[in-house]
Amino acid sequence: MARRVIDASGDADFCHLAGFAYELAGEHEPVQSLTTTFRMSNVELDEYERAGGKTMLARKMQEAVSSGRHPLPRKEGSAHEMNAQKCISTVAVKVAGLSALNADELTKAEVEGRRQAFVYEDFFRDDVPGYQNANIIGLSHQIGVRETRRVYGEHRLTKEECLAGLLPDDRIFLCGAPIEDHRHDANGADETYWEYIPGSGVYGVPYGTIVPKGSRSVWVVGRCFSATHDAHASCRSMAQTMSMGQAAGLAAVQSLRNDEAANCLNVNQLQQGLRDLGAILDIPDTVADTSRHGWKNNSLVPTERDKQQIPALT
Repeated sequence: MARRVIDASGDADFCHLAGFAYELAGEHEPVQSLTTTFRMSNVELDEYERAGGKTMLARKMQEAVSSGRHPLPRKEGSAHEMNAQKCISTVAVKVAGLSALNADELTKAEVEGRRQAFVYEDFFRDDVPGYQNANIIGLSHQIGVRETRRVYGEHRLTKEECLAGLLPDDRIFLCGAPIEDHRHDANGADETYWEYIPGSGVYGVPYGTIVPKGSRSVWVVGRCFSATHDAHASCRSMAQTMSMGQAAGLAAVQSLRNDEAANCLNVNQLQQGLRDLGAILDIPDTVADTSRHGWKNNSLVPTERDKQQIPALT
């Protein structure tokens, strides 16, 4: 028998089988749609930017749908420059109305997501400056699922907490992402609802969001963590879920070493361990450089000394 468990299944599979309480996405609010991402090469990015960049792309999508020129499944989307030269990655495909918890429906979603990707390829090549000679070079290995089950934890993150920009004493990471809710509107049309965090644009996420209610030996991380639908739409992305995993990993080690239950853990000690590894628990004094190669100018990479402090479980 496992002494400790971290449920990083995405669908809260362990928590479901273990009997922990959860909310099934879509029970109270529309469930977020699924997305197949794709990558294109041989994109003339300078030509694309001179033609208007993302503003131009949004206009071209609207025109393609209105004119019937291309049967795009949605009239919005984004293309992001990659570190490989002349390559982009997209968030454009939108598959709704299928459950990722049902194998047959998930298979249908995989097929539909890939079909849509090539519809977008035709659109980019025909209508978007800089993409005349571009083509798809890769699809996501699996369709992206935004939400299925969301576990009820010792703490449940809410939209109000996010928009208040709170930094709770028991925070285990910071989130600077807006609420980004991919859904159907009241008329059944696809849309993405955005709401940005005011003030600093950042809030802290409490430790209790990764501890199932009443749990002594289990943590839950990733998109199945404890949050309401709209708070989840802000805090479900890769950077945040990586931070959850780091916190849960350290918490599990601390729990074993000190014989502490997950729901009674010394969070101050956990926070110190996270800080020792370079985790960001306080709003930085300087703004990160997010230019094309600006990551090299950001100094929050753990040193060799930091790496040596990662606790080994013996």
